[in-house]
Amino acid sequence: MSIEQLDFVEPFFTVKYLVEENSYRVEEPCILINLSEQPITIENQQLAFLQSVVVTNIAVKEIKRGLIVERFASYEDEAALYEEVKKVWPLAYDIRKEQRLKGVSHYISPKAILDNVRLNMYHSGSVPLNVGLHKDHVHCGEMLLKEVHTQIVGYGKMQQCLEKDITTLYLEEPMAPGSTHKPIYDENGNYPWHQYETITPAIFLAIEVLPPETDAAG
Repeated sequence: MSIEQLDFVEPFFTVKYLVEENSYRVEEPCILINLSEQPITIENQQLAFLQSVVVTNIAVKEIKRGLIVERFASYEDEAALYEEVKKVWPLAYDIRKEQRLKGVSHYISPKAILDNVRLNMYHSGSVPLNVGLHKDHVHCGEMLLKEVHTQIVGYGKMQQCLEKDITTLYLEEPMAPGSTHKPIYDENGNYPWHQYETITPAIFLAIEVLPPETDAAG
């Protein structure tokens, strides 16, 4: 049993990594994300793998592996938060060098590595964001990747398209603080054309799950 406090998004949010915790009590609102195939129990309900909810004033139970994000609702002035974030986090293009990110108001936190799981938060500063439709995650090379996004602050949407053209949009999933979109990869790790788009300026968490035997240090 362990509770590890992660520092990759300090001083803005407190993130805790819980492993093999039979019961964990939360008082203030926080985002709970399940990183295990074993469900997390919340009263008489269960939270499945890569699902998330906002919990408060409750003991959550049977946590094989999960994340808690605290202080996500602590900012009355979100614009001021974003300005502080931009002073600390670099532009995603400067780190990843992907052409689709060039000139985009998209900032990236440091990375946290938890066994076969990698975490980054992003601040998306424009509406629309225009981060670019993509199928492949070139920053991960050829590794099989299960990726989802959890909304932390602000509002966004995950869009899926038939072709690399937003006019072929066929599915859009709204995202509010505490929500994680449904996985969009198939059993072989293939993705449709997709992108995260802003409804308001926002911060979201990207969760990348690699095969358990993969060295996640890359």
